Parts: sequence; structure tokens; C-alpha cells
Amino acid sequence: MKAIRKSPLHNVVAKLQPEWGMRNDMQTALRFDHSDSQHLAALAVVDVSCLWRCGLKGPRSVEWLEAQGILVPAVNSWIALAQGGVIARLGVTEFLLEDGLTGTAVCLIQSLLTDRPQGVYPVLREDAALLVSGSALQALLRQTCSFNFMELDVATRPVVLTTMVGVAVTILPQASADGMHYRIWCDGTYGEYLWRTLLDIASELDGGAAGFDDLILEGKLQ
Repeated sequence: MKAIRKSPLHNVVAKLQPEWGMRNDMQTALRFDHSDSQHLAALAVVDVSCLWRCGLKGPRSVEWLEAQGILVPAVNSWIALAQGGVIARLGVTEFLLEDGLTGTAVCLIQSLLTDRPQGVYPVLREDAALLVSGSALQALLRQTCSFNFMELDVATRPVVLTTMVGVAVTILPQASADGMHYRIWCDGTYGEYLWRTLLDIASELDGGAAGFDDLILEGKLQ
């Protein structure tokens, strides 16, 4: 029997009484009663912690990843994994990998890292992971982060390491058919605080919480 995983955001999300379902061995909020097209269009905050992810770093990490057939992005940028998901380069030799809906790269990398390849070290990633989207997205970012995301050239697929309401975060902008959305990762111990703060601001901007399955319907997860 597989161990049941738990989102760092589970307790605070549960207070909103979502419809639950299992995704990647994790109980995940699939949708909320108040989820509708207008609500999602204004501003949606979603817990995507169920996606598989792993991290690694070390002086030989680049060549080791390339030996596994994984393309390596430039420093502080990201590229899509072949089967869905992303690989983000957080520095010269540190990487975050996260699978999409059907990807298998993370499980492969994790299994290979158990052999302790020389010069490559696993990084534990127990992140709270969120996705935010909607027409009021930039208003949310202006209220929570001092970084000016409007100056980014999203065509270069940048990765931003900054703070949001005092919490250290990694932010990855992505384009979708209906506009931009932002992927956010933070230390799981700060996840509930970040979720509550973002949700409070979202409600002021006519948005709120959305479910994991809402993202699939909107085409924001592959």
C-alpha cells in the first residue's frame, strides 16, 4: 500500500470544504462550490502541492542531468520537460524538477539519485506549491511582492527567487491560452500563512480559491 501524502496546505484548504479527490497519492481539493468562470477569470489561487517534484544540486549536476536525457535550462530560467512539467535552474548547479499530470521524470531522477552519483546531491523538496492566475494577477503581485514582474521578458522563461509577504518564494511565470499564470513554491512550514494572505487579497479582487480540476479544465496544467 502506498503511503498517503499530505499537502502542507491541507488544513487551511479544508476549512473551505472543497470536493476532495486523490491525485498522486495526495488528498487534493478538486473544486469548490463557489468555483465558476467569472471567479476563475478574476483571480484564482490553487493548491498544486500534489504534483511530484524533486531537487538536486552539485558540481556535476548539469552533466549528470544531460546524461539522463534531460535538457538543462540557463541559470535562473526554466524549460518544459519532455513528458510535461518543468525543470527550473535555481542557480549555477541547483535544479527543481516538477512533473505535470502524466510525467515520470521526477520518479526516474529520484530513483537514480539513490545510487548517490558522484558530485550530485538530492535536495528535499517538501514545498507548498501554488498556482495563481486571472485578470487581477498583477494587482495581487503588486500588493504582495516588491519585484516588478511587468519588467520580465517572459519569452526567456525566467525563474524569480524573491519574497512574497515576507516568505521566501520561487516564482515561475507561464503563459497559457487565456493569459499568464504564476507558479509559486515556498517552504511548506510557511505555506498556510502564504495561502491565507493570498486568498484574503484575492477575495478583495473578486477572486478566491479554485480547485485542481479547475486548472485542468482551463488548460493551465499539462
